[in-house]
Amino acid sequence: MKTTITGLYDSYDDAKRAVKALEDAGVSSDDISIVTNKANGDVDVEGQGNRAGEGAGTGAGIGALAGGAGGLLAGLGMLAIPGVGPVVAAGWLAATAAGAVAGAVAGGAVGGIVGAMVESGVPEEDANFYAESIRRGGSVVTARVEEDHLASAETILSNSPRVDITARRASYAEQGWTRFDETADPYTAEQIAAERDQYRL
Repeated sequence: MKTTITGLYDSYDDAKRAVKALEDAGVSSDDISIVTNKANGDVDVEGQGNRAGEGAGTGAGIGALAGGAGGLLAGLGMLAIPGVGPVVAAGWLAATAAGAVAGAVAGGAVGGIVGAMVESGVPEEDANFYAESIRRGGSVVTARVEEDHLASAETILSNSPRVDITARRASYAEQGWTRFDETADPYTAEQIAAERDQYRL
């Protein structure tokens, strides 16, 4: 049975390195996902060709963008998430979130990115925190790994500068945050820059 593990990164480059390290360690691209806020300025997808039917948009009508290399990052696609805004994403979590967003538009379902994470095995409290962190410019890497590879995969996620989620959640709480709000306005690039300055990035 596979367990879902998650790493939060303030830098998209750190998240990319974590994805590559997981792939290099033998974790299938099918079991890895990355979601990052497009407004954070780190993600350069301009000029990349459209690869419909791959990446985050599989089965959801979202155009995927070709990356510079193989593996998960070659299938990065754009997705709009309520309360977060445009994100660049790839993998099973992104496809689940795309389906949840499409379902919410078509049939009044709720859930979005939080629902997608909960469905994948992330506790709801953590899912709300990760969604808020993406809203504030963060990048989330999620992997499904076999129990006997759990410790090594956690080590891989920690080898990039991973956010201390206990300290970050406490910081959010001090600012009055309690849970992710899909009806909130997405952060602007300026707000994300101010958020990064607060955490000395």
